[in-house]
Amino acid sequence: MDSPDMTFTLAYLVLAFCFVFTPNEFRSAGLTVQNLFSTWLGSEDIGFVQYHIRRTTLTLVIHCSLPFGYYLGMSVAAPEKNLMNVYLASDEWQLYFTVTIAVFLLSCFVALYWSKNKWENHPISKTLASHALARSSWRAVASSINTEFRRIDKFATGAPGARVIVTDTWIMKVTTYNLHVALQHDTHLTVTDSKQHDLSPDSGTPVQILTLRVATINPSVKPFDIRLNSTEYTELRDKLQAPVRNAANVVIHLTMSELFLETFKSFVELNQVYERISGQELEPCIGCMQETANIKLLRLCQGGGGGEGEGECQQCYCRPMWCLTCMGKWFASRQDQQRPETWLGSRVPCPTCRAKFCILDVCIAR
Repeated sequence: MDSPDMTFTLAYLVLAFCFVFTPNEFRSAGLTVQNLFSTWLGSEDIGFVQYHIRRTTLTLVIHCSLPFGYYLGMSVAAPEKNLMNVYLASDEWQLYFTVTIAVFLLSCFVALYWSKNKWENHPISKTLASHALARSSWRAVASSINTEFRRIDKFATGAPGARVIVTDTWIMKVTTYNLHVALQHDTHLTVTDSKQHDLSPDSGTPVQILTLRVATINPSVKPFDIRLNSTEYTELRDKLQAPVRNAANVVIHLTMSELFLETFKSFVELNQVYERISGQELEPCIGCMQETANIKLLRLCQGGGGGEGEGECQQCYCRPMWCLTCMGKWFASRQDQQRPETWLGSRVPCPTCRAKFCILDVCIAR
């Protein structure tokens, strides 16, 4: 077990496995195809599609060269095997050399074939061609994707080699050897599976991973699955143009803030309704500028014996300026994130005048 060839074999297997299935430690150290060959790959932000065409091609060649790399390394680690001269090596090593060099050369020929006609034959190019208009080409689709990827409002999650990206028009999944692309208005998504993990390596908290099936009416585009954390599901849903079906009746766990927001709304709906003064018009919410500002703060709670001390609720004289959702988000943002059990009973300052209020003082204006 202590022989040099066994030691080298174990070390090479571990390194090769980590290089192919890159763990966070390797990624942090920059031991990835993207980092090691960043000069040739170019910038993902400038040319997203072209970047991944080059990346997938280079990844294929490098991964196919790993078995041959083991042969070269073994020839140095165990010189007594005479691997430097193939004709002097054993029959087993000659067979291994033949197979590995054939795999490596085949990958080079595939890469050369893909690069012909300015990458016309690459699988990503053919995928994009299925989305092109009658008198257009895959390059027009690539240009559209590149433009939308540069926008800051896109949804993106996952590691560099396994990302899910959603723009205004496209749904994309980046994998080690491919790039899956679907046009949003031709697509419907279905939640097909959910896996609960007791501990996330990133946050140290329980995490739920959702699997969504992306299917399109375009027969040339194969369906594909995307996976994401349940805490990102709401952000993804907001970016999508079509509703997401839950075929498996999966219970999607909300984040603590989202769960509190739902509870906050249900409590507020039980409170007293604020009747608007005659002629008073409700303006857009100053928080989101999308919903109508329909929240009025009235001191209705019975605590404190009628005073307005430091820790008691105070009368707010502001007109309705916030919607229910924004007020709930404000209420949650002012809480101790480590003590969620105290949120409902706490007091926070009005976002406008800083008068303290509790959840019982939040009234819907009608």
